[in-house]
Amino acid sequence: MIDIYTDGACIGNPGPGGWASLVVEGGRSLELKGRVENATNNQMEILAAIKGLEQTPPGSEVTVHSDSQYLVYTMSRGWKREMNLELWQALDKLTSVRKVNWVWVRGHAGHKENARANLLAKQMAEKGEKPPAPSHFDSEGKVRMVDVSEKKATERIAVARGTVVMKPATLELIKKGETKKGDVLAVAQMAGIMAAKQTHHLIPLCHPLPITNVTVEFRLDEESSSVDITTTVKTTAQTGVEMEALTAAAVAALTIYDMCKAVDRGMRIENIRLARKSGGRSGDIVLE
Repeated sequence: MIDIYTDGACIGNPGPGGWASLVVEGGRSLELKGRVENATNNQMEILAAIKGLEQTPPGSEVTVHSDSQYLVYTMSRGWKREMNLELWQALDKLTSVRKVNWVWVRGHAGHKENARANLLAKQMAEKGEKPPAPSHFDSEGKVRMVDVSEKKATERIAVARGTVVMKPATLELIKKGETKKGDVLAVAQMAGIMAAKQTHHLIPLCHPLPITNVTVEFRLDEESSSVDITTTVKTTAQTGVEMEALTAAAVAALTIYDMCKAVDRGMRIENIRLARKSGGRSGDIVLE
């Protein structure tokens, strides 16, 4: 079960708006917040729910807690929708693939998480801060690598996944090790490990990191006729290894494609994504 605590705020209504969502699962909390230069309070309430639900995997069971009757009762009691139709459509799309419970809570009634969301939303509406300068450019617009020298070195782990979809006959060849180019999975595993170690040469401005471990694992799914790839990268450093895990998954998938394309031109590489990460200031983030 995932709990999301949301709130929206606006100065002037319409005027500068702020939204905030606290996504809580298994004792872990992820704070999300944002600002819109010209909005209404109701728009911020809907947007807070959208941003929170976007952080949950499809199929999950979620309870959204809000002090907005406009949000909660529109979604749970079918209140008529006359405005903000694009936002409602975006929210409907997210709720259609999740089991969402809507709970109205009285504002300023001592609910810790909703009070926190209220504070963050108000801060975003009131600050009026300009977006920070891009971190990969200096004040003169010149490209630079982000300086992480003041960050604390901690253990950091990232897990990425991807899928290669193919014909059943191709999957059978891989399973039996009978492709003309040899053991597909063994070569793809080596390619993924090497790719993780070379990420800073491939992605501009990535830091070279002292990688302590890389694993590349495969699962052959006969039902969907695909190879599922899971990569895990570890380091103890001042910045994370998300890009290393994603690069390993992508290159492993490309290697499978390369070794089998002669017999299956219709193969597809799909859904390369970060599954979870830990370490650093942002703590643990679990996406699936």
